[in-house]
Amino acid sequence: MKYAAPPYMHDVLPFPPEKEPWLHAARWQAIERIFRETCRLYGYREIRTPVMEATELFTRSIGDGTDIVSKEMFTFTDRGGRSMTLRPEGTAPVVRAAIENGLLGDGTVLKLYYIATIYRYEHGQRGRYREHQQTGAEVIGASDPAVDAEVIGLAIEFYRRIGITDAELRLNSVGCPICRPEHRKALLAFAEPRLAQMSADNRRRFEQNPLRMLDSKDPKDKAALEDCPRLSDFLCSDCADHFEALQGHLARLNIRFTLDANLVRGFDYYTKTAFEVVSPQLGAQNVIGGGGRYDGLVESCGGRPTPGIGFGIGTERCLMVLEELGRVPGIDSETPDVFLAALGQHAREWAVRALRDLRSNGVASDMDYLGRSLKAQMRAAGKIGARQVVIVGDDEMDRGVATLKNMDDGTQDEVPLDRVAEVMQQRGAISGQRRDGGG
Repeated sequence: MKYAAPPYMHDVLPFPPEKEPWLHAARWQAIERIFRETCRLYGYREIRTPVMEATELFTRSIGDGTDIVSKEMFTFTDRGGRSMTLRPEGTAPVVRAAIENGLLGDGTVLKLYYIATIYRYEHGQRGRYREHQQTGAEVIGASDPAVDAEVIGLAIEFYRRIGITDAELRLNSVGCPICRPEHRKALLAFAEPRLAQMSADNRRRFEQNPLRMLDSKDPKDKAALEDCPRLSDFLCSDCADHFEALQGHLARLNIRFTLDANLVRGFDYYTKTAFEVVSPQLGAQNVIGGGGRYDGLVESCGGRPTPGIGFGIGTERCLMVLEELGRVPGIDSETPDVFLAALGQHAREWAVRALRDLRSNGVASDMDYLGRSLKAQMRAAGKIGARQVVIVGDDEMDRGVATLKNMDDGTQDEVPLDRVAEVMQQRGAISGQRRDGGG
């Protein structure tokens, strides 16, 4: 082939690929449908933002010292001389849109969700792609720990609905600008004599953004920092009370969690609550979602001080987990309910009109366009999974009837040509009413 998809980006196909069945568009649609349904139950509304933003939005919000900004962003200069970046995460664009469009006001609690493509130029591997899809939810305008619990509960409910029931919630508090400086001093003092044991990346983080050292996945860094000072030991009273209240809410909701003192996530805008959801099915790339509170982000993006919290969930990783579990989310059928097998010119002319009538009445239909034999058309109908076949040839045209064949049990009967669409409706062959698969 002359052309191929860009490295670590993929095509999502109309049929399940043999090697990666999760790259089947119907499975993606099922995940998106379930996410939308779950968000609706929680009172969230959809927002869509551009695929690119001004680069400064991300450098200011995510932080210059993060790997995302320093190494992973797709940044370019547009024809107007502006520095633009393909979005490397979903929250900052949502906050920008909320400010720009006047969605935030006194006493407003904004509950939003999005489904968006995310771009990061990182070392690609299975489960770690340079273009991936993310479903996310944000609540802007409320600082109550109960909101944190609701956001986490929404994510857990979504996993349950798609069939991931063994995921583990990891939880931490990353403090705030009041209590983090003291932890930073202690962390620097602990890490400095151990720098020689750490990766080059962590030595750079030591200089630029010490907290990011805890986000390293390098085994050498993890070993060197194993007994480092914990943020939880430096929390101010407000952060400590918030974290304790959140844990109480999660317990009342029967949401199990594990405290992880080294969980800091990859963005500088997080304050107080930070969480991740991991799956044992994925090995090293086991994080299938995560998020946290960002009480300073709206202000840093040009708005008034406004609290917020949200999460992002990787669609690809969820689908991979389901594949490992042998589960397929309930997908809407994409196969026609009715296939028209027409033999002869007059029959084909009738089939063209009948196809229009069937579709106008909500019946998913298709016909043969290759002039094949009846036997070949029946094979084609079986291959695409049609439930009913309408057979019309010269004999049927002369008698004004069509032969209907039920592909499930092989039974046949005849109906008048002008009643085919009506009968198909009565038999329940209506598009959108079938759903294949299941958890």
